[in-house]
Amino acid sequence: MKYSFSYIIKLQFLGFRFSGWQKQANAKTLHDMVDKTISFVIKKGTYKTIGVGRTDAKVSANSYYLQLFTFEEIKENEFLKSLNANFSGDFRALSINKVERSYNIINAPKTKEYHYYFAFGGKSHPFSAPFMVSLKEDLDIKIMIKAAKLFEGEHYFHKYCTKPSKNTILKRTITSCEIVENDILTANFFPEKSYVLKIKGKGFLRYQIRLIMATLFEVGKGNLDLNFIKTSLKPDNDRMFMRNIAPASGLQLFDIELEN
Repeated sequence: MKYSFSYIIKLQFLGFRFSGWQKQANAKTLHDMVDKTISFVIKKGTYKTIGVGRTDAKVSANSYYLQLFTFEEIKENEFLKSLNANFSGDFRALSINKVERSYNIINAPKTKEYHYYFAFGGKSHPFSAPFMVSLKEDLDIKIMIKAAKLFEGEHYFHKYCTKPSKNTILKRTITSCEIVENDILTANFFPEKSYVLKIKGKGFLRYQIRLIMATLFEVGKGNLDLNFIKTSLKPDNDRMFMRNIAPASGLQLFDIELEN
């Protein structure tokens, strides 16, 4: 029997306590927790869910989409209220909308915007750990700002991806990439000044953003220069991926624009 109805649910979640989105044996994952909560609202075995994409362990999302398939039509407002009533504090459902059964959220055209929050020059309050990464070293933020802009446009990202398959397309386009002062996430336990890398594109490779952020940290420390980044993005780069990967906790899936 095929599912008759399909819905798109918009979620937010704090990923710090979870091993990423994808279900795994012997691990606490976001998808598992969402499905368990839906089972309190809809009878188990009468629905199926698909996420818009994977996230790494500890990565959070300000905007995430889930496709829900059901045998029976649901009352959207009642479902949304019940879902939030049963969610733990790590999750919030923002909206639910009915779509055509043929709609596929994985294949649908979309643009993703990721943020990476960081501070430097001291030890931050432990309460900030789920949201941003703090480096004890001083960083040259001005050169990092220049370096971030070099990633914009169409480039060869062999060095900014781990374990690609033979079919992985490594030539990608980043529509915008910038470092600015953080005025988005605020709390009295955050450092007095913090920063955010904002990066936007239609698709990203495994660990791509965290590898880019780690490279920018090395530029800020003076261990790499702008010419290194320019060379690393050329088609004749050595295709050996960068070894340093920035911690996952500073990364946030900030927004997803689903195209019609």
